[in-house]
Amino acid sequence: MKKSIITLSLAAVLGFGSITVGMPIEKASAANKINDLNSQKEKINQQRSGVESKLNDTDKKISENQGEQQSVQSEIERLDKAISDALAKIEEKNQEIADTKKEIEKLEAEIEILVERIKKRNELLKDRARNYQETGGMVSYIDVLMGAQSFGDFVERVGAVATIVEADQDILQAHQADKDELEKKQNQVKEELASLETMRAELESMKKSLNAQKAEKDKLLASLKHEEEEMHAHKLELAEENEILAAQEAALQKAIKLEQERQAEAARQAEAARQAEAARQAELARQKAAAEAAKKSSSSAGSSSSSGSSSSSDSGSSSSPQVSAPSVASGAWTRPASGRLSSGFGNRSLGNHFGVDIASGGTVPIVAAADGVVIRSYYSSSYGNAIFIAHSVGGQTYTTVYAHMRSRSVGSGQTVSKGQQIGIMGNTGQSYGQHLHFELHRGSWDAAKSNAINPVGIVPL
Repeated sequence: MKKSIITLSLAAVLGFGSITVGMPIEKASAANKINDLNSQKEKINQQRSGVESKLNDTDKKISENQGEQQSVQSEIERLDKAISDALAKIEEKNQEIADTKKEIEKLEAEIEILVERIKKRNELLKDRARNYQETGGMVSYIDVLMGAQSFGDFVERVGAVATIVEADQDILQAHQADKDELEKKQNQVKEELASLETMRAELESMKKSLNAQKAEKDKLLASLKHEEEEMHAHKLELAEENEILAAQEAALQKAIKLEQERQAEAARQAEAARQAEAARQAELARQKAAAEAAKKSSSSAGSSSSSGSSSSSDSGSSSSPQVSAPSVASGAWTRPASGRLSSGFGNRSLGNHFGVDIASGGTVPIVAAADGVVIRSYYSSSYGNAIFIAHSVGGQTYTTVYAHMRSRSVGSGQTVSKGQQIGIMGNTGQSYGQHLHFELHRGSWDAAKSNAINPVGIVPL
């Protein structure tokens, strides 16, 4: 059977031994038995005090943890706000990047136009330079003017020369302006691209920072959640331990009361037997005295005879045990269930096994292994439906555990007899297949289960 945190808490509780009444004392006097019960009750009171102190310490730690969680939660809220602001800025950056890309596309279109215009002017200037070369160099505007045939022709020639010169200057100026604008736009595009790259780098850095903060926040939340779960689990263990101690104390109190009643009844019966014996002796003396007096007063009297009758009664009882329940043994202990011994006491693949497993199919009754008082009957996450019973056998205290039951038919504080059905075999809790996990502890049952003993050889299995 797998151990769990709950199992350890139970082990720490039930170890002081469990007591039942109704069995004869072979090695200890009645007074010693009452003293022993009171001593164990005092030990349980001390243990409960320690458990309650641990509960208070755990509550304090939980309170401190919750305060820390509130502080961390405030920091988380601040981070959430910062992340939201950063995301908004990221969206803003994305929009700026999109607008910049559109502007770059527009600039690229304008650059294409400028390049085309410059290309055409370059062709024009090349043609003009080619004409200059073919005519032998610079055109002589004086020759043009002097070749006029009349004054009117001269005026016309002057106007034509001025127009040509002005057109050449306009072409050169426009060409230079386009070159300057081209260079400006190219620089503008480079600046926009550099700005875009910078914004993109800032965006990547911001994403990296946000991811790091998010990872740290997740790690912190997971750590706090795990710590809180451990705190509450420990508190539940202590609470369950305290409940079992209270049940143990109640069982001992009931055992003390029943032992006192048993002793009182034994004393009453002894006194009644003594008085009956005294009355019988007195009656015998009286009869003897009367006989002697009669003999003295009438020595010649005839003999008398008396007749008596005897009767005998024959009574018997028979029990008809359940078909699948084991026969009740004649000794102090009896087998708790029918079935095969599927796992023994000691080391196995899943770790130390502090009991034995009895497996069987169908509806199998579970019975008390000896007379005792039920310490606790409840459902455990590890043991499933479980019952703990306290026993006193030959002056020695024992505790038996019955785990993984389908159902329970006795309650905490109830007195049970050897062979009395207490439940049905099942597969509840941390169990793998229907079976009864049965443990036997001599004396205390500590967290290490150091007092667990192999029931084989003690309980008829």
